[in-house]
Amino acid sequence: MKQLIFLSLIASGISFKSMAQDSDIFPRGEKAANVHHVGNVWLNELSPANKVFTYSTAVATFDAGARLDWHSHPGGQILLITQGIGYYQERGQAKQIVRKGDVIKCQPGVEHWHGATPESGVTYVATSPAQNGKTVWLKRVTDEEYGSGTSTTSSSSAIGTTLEQEVLALSKDKWTWMADKNVDKLNDLFDDQSVFVHMGGSWGKAQELEVIRSGGIHYKRADVHEASVQIIGNTAIVLNRITLLAVVGGNEVTNPFIVTEVYTKENLPAGQAGGKWKMGSLSFTRTMGPGNDQPRR
Repeated sequence: MKQLIFLSLIASGISFKSMAQDSDIFPRGEKAANVHHVGNVWLNELSPANKVFTYSTAVATFDAGARLDWHSHPGGQILLITQGIGYYQERGQAKQIVRKGDVIKCQPGVEHWHGATPESGVTYVATSPAQNGKTVWLKRVTDEEYGSGTSTTSSSSAIGTTLEQEVLALSKDKWTWMADKNVDKLNDLFDDQSVFVHMGGSWGKAQELEVIRSGGIHYKRADVHEASVQIIGNTAIVLNRITLLAVVGGNEVTNPFIVTEVYTKENLPAGQAGGKWKMGSLSFTRTMGPGNDQPRR
């Protein structure tokens, strides 16, 4: 198990390095007013349309859970997914999961919506012809529509999607348990041989539980900006980009982190849903950014 965790951490470290390098290709821009969307959305208009270049190009960044209202484009639109995991759905069709590298072609006049998943933010570059008219905004996406099932292409992909959602939900619960100092839940989650890597050192399960129980480190709030999961057999590697508010030595500090979580599923054939996930490793890597080690005032 230790060898598997070690190899997984190397692989996830490479992925995180790529994520950190790629996440700021363009500035986020301005936070958009909540007129035609739900949640936090930032918009950066890179190139407005004019008489020569008759299409506009913009970058949109969505926090987890944010989504646009139903709408259509008279001239169509192309979305280039650059970060995170999101949803795209056309009227009357199943909702699709979109990821970094996907290209979405929104046909002219077709009603649709797109946004982030509940667990992960998403960023895309949008290019739209302007000569045929502006975006036509329609009704809000209901909670039922947002939470409905996603399309899959095969039984194996359906299993993969289920496992991904299961692990991401567990990762989200874990942050809540850490904030609440719920060591009973965490004791059940952490594998007996689990390893925890912090800025101040690394240790095992017993010490991590004691640190949480005693308040040596109080994980008060983790704002998850981006999360993804990769399933390899019975192992899941979760990559998180977070801002963590913690109390360390009696002082509140806020830091941006890239967090690697490694989970293994016990006593089940590879790819089979169900059973219990156990955390084998939790690793914090501080990223460069404003607010590092800054006490809250």
